[in-house]
Amino acid sequence: MRESRGGPLTGSRGTVSGLVLSIGRCVFTAASVGLIVSSPGFSIYFSFCYFIASMGLQMLWSFGLACLDSYALSRKRDLRDPVLVGLLVVGDLVTAILSLAAVCSLAGVMVYFEKDRVLQATRLCKFSMQQVLYP
Repeated sequence: MRESRGGPLTGSRGTVSGLVLSIGRCVFTAASVGLIVSSPGFSIYFSFCYFIASMGLQMLWSFGLACLDSYALSRKRDLRDPVLVGLLVVGDLVTAILSLAAVCSLAGVMVYFEKDRVLQATRLCKFSMQQVLYP
């Protein structure tokens, strides 16, 4: 990892900004899981369960990175070892792909719900009109 003129890059591992980013990511993933879990009947649909599992993994990964950053800051250790950086890149890539897949499946289900609601409303409207016109 290259250093800029003023020191390590902003947000890199082992810096205060990296610790803040990891904690923020952990908090926001916990909030998204909390919102999904608080809705009734979420466990019926696989995409919601997959989203919760993916965000749980993301939360654990972010918590682990926050612990690694706090360890590096407390011991004043440099985390720019090529093997460690490669491991962190692969871990971030895996969690990013899983999160993207979960969000895309969740968006697809939400679009289906929206279309189904419109279709049900038109069917109900036609049924109601038939009941009124032809008793």
